[in-house]
Amino acid sequence: MNQARFRYFTEARREDWVLIDAYFRDYVNDAPRRVLEHLKNLSGDHHGYPVDRYEHCLQTATRALRDGADEEMVVCALLHDIGDDLTPANHAEIAAAILEPYVDPLNLWMIRHHEIFQGYHYRRYFGQDPHLREQYRDHPAYERTVRFCDEWDQASFDPDYDTLPLSYFVPMVERVLRRTPHGGLPDPVPEEALK
Repeated sequence: MNQARFRYFTEARREDWVLIDAYFRDYVNDAPRRVLEHLKNLSGDHHGYPVDRYEHCLQTATRALRDGADEEMVVCALLHDIGDDLTPANHAEIAAAILEPYVDPLNLWMIRHHEIFQGYHYRRYFGQDPHLREQYRDHPAYERTVRFCDEWDQASFDPDYDTLPLSYFVPMVERVLRRTPHGGLPDPVPEEALK
């Protein structure tokens, strides 16, 4: 049997849940591959920028790495714009949702708010307030978000930059996204439950 046979949860048996649990754990373990495949969807889409969104993400991660950022920060830098191909207006929320179970809450806040902080560099050209990020000045993640945006994100549109390839970052993404999620996974269905 490789598939449960119920139509409603109320019809499910213990052996159905053992099977589903095994597939679930394999699926969770495969998350890094799926996330990186989705990141590649940003390739070729320039939106008028000097580099495509994929190159921008690789470049941001490369800059963070070369500037001494820890592995988790580098992974955040790599994935910060992963939601751009789905909904650019809230792409930061998509990236944050992907990272939330695996990263420090301050890094999560940084990713969730990076677009507001990034606006410091361009909002004036649209007649908007470039200082919106100042409302968060007292937040514990303020300085790291300023650093992320000012030193790595806004600086990563250089078509001549010596950017590291995705293969360099794959082991980092695997380590971060294979951490036990905050709150953990449910315990496997015990064998004795089958008896």
